[in-house]
Amino acid sequence: MHLIRSALQVDPRDDVATALRDLSAGETVTVGDTTVTLCDPVAKGHKLSVRPIATGDEVVKFGWPIGRATIDIPAGAHVHTHNVRTLLEEAQQYVYAAAPPVSAVPAEPRTFDGYRRANGAVGTRNEIWILCTVGCVGATARRLAELAERRFAGRVDGIHAFPHPYGCSQLGDDLDHTRTMLASLAQHPNAGGVLLIGLGCENNQMDALLASAPGIDRNRLRSFTTQMVSDEYETGLAMIEELVALAEQDRREPVPLSELVLGLKCGGSDGFSGVSANPLVGRVADAVANAGGTPVLTEIPEIFGAERILMARAKDEGVFGEICTLVEDFKGYFIAHGQPVYENPSPGNKAGGITTLDEKSLGAVQKAGRAPVVDVLRYGERVRQKGLVLLEAPGNDAVSSTALTAAGATVILFTTGRGTPMGFPAPTLKIASNTGLAERKPGWIDFDAGPLLEGEAPEAVTERLLDLVIATASGAETRAERNGEREIALWKQGVTV
Repeated sequence: MHLIRSALQVDPRDDVATALRDLSAGETVTVGDTTVTLCDPVAKGHKLSVRPIATGDEVVKFGWPIGRATIDIPAGAHVHTHNVRTLLEEAQQYVYAAAPPVSAVPAEPRTFDGYRRANGAVGTRNEIWILCTVGCVGATARRLAELAERRFAGRVDGIHAFPHPYGCSQLGDDLDHTRTMLASLAQHPNAGGVLLIGLGCENNQMDALLASAPGIDRNRLRSFTTQMVSDEYETGLAMIEELVALAEQDRREPVPLSELVLGLKCGGSDGFSGVSANPLVGRVADAVANAGGTPVLTEIPEIFGAERILMARAKDEGVFGEICTLVEDFKGYFIAHGQPVYENPSPGNKAGGITTLDEKSLGAVQKAGRAPVVDVLRYGERVRQKGLVLLEAPGNDAVSSTALTAAGATVILFTTGRGTPMGFPAPTLKIASNTGLAERKPGWIDFDAGPLLEGEAPEAVTERLLDLVIATASGAETRAERNGEREIALWKQGVTV
């Protein structure tokens, strides 16, 4: 990476650099060994060409193609949607090649203070979670959580309801996905107790849901259907009191970093996300993986165009095949709904300087660091191996972060260039790609990756973020937790009856 005062080039092979400030037409900037005079104004976070690019040539950033030039682009030009198109319109072919051996850097032994559960999993919180079989009792669950939080304040880390609008008028795989997700959430180690509330007449019947969660600690579970009790609040509060009495006996204890499951997520990305915050998270993910822990990457549509990077790191041919199938299945999902696979980035992404899905994806996969991919999980499945895992879920922030939590993530690292207040069941750290965002939204942002753009050593910034992750896993409150931002969202894929 070449850092200069006005623009940053990620890889010396790149045809473009990212403006670190607003640049004016006629201004001269130096990028590596090259000096160019701008023929266009280039906004902060957007790209300028550092060499001429001919019509039809691939445009390279991150050392990989991010699109194809639609017109001749002179050196010093603004490079964006007006002169570059995606490569994802073109046919893709994948060929397996054994990944070269990776020598993991021995990790310095680190620990966090977590809650060891009966099944051996380790939580970073000791909360009571209220889950619903169906959306009809969502408001009931929220009201119960409010009443219980006041009545039992201070006895556990928190009492939270996670309602959703589904569970009835669903059929087949769509219903199965809802049931699987709720069953996985019910087994999360951050829940020292779970209250499951049903209505009684819904498609998502309580018995079937519980059968989908064979690993749940039944001693820490209570459940009822509201149609079968005279007062759902009295019944619910009595059950929560039983769960609180059990959970308040739990104590944090030092556990190795190998017990951490780290969710990796980005949202509201900008032109700096792929060069500051995402690579920073990738280095933390590597530290966790090297310590024997489990980073989990998701947002499958946001690896389109960068999937070969992950495929090249598959631990064996079987995992390579699973990645191929996952990517092709997700592309088929888009096509079946009459949508092009490159229908991304969002308007906010483009305003921030991201041109194509290829570019967005190449920046997004930086969050996965360099560790081998050891496993592929389908939506709703839970982690079963230590090491870097790829999880099926869409790019939607709430849906994918819920899937990360259900898979077992006990802390989520969420990078953003434009900001979002959202929080999820697992403690979620917001990492700003630029200092301007961190300064503008201190109530949202937990960590500023902006110093990387100013030349601070990556090792120092990485160590600070890893320290924050460990503090959060040990109980330090995130901004989203402080703001009461805690929610789930499920992936609705089928018809509604």
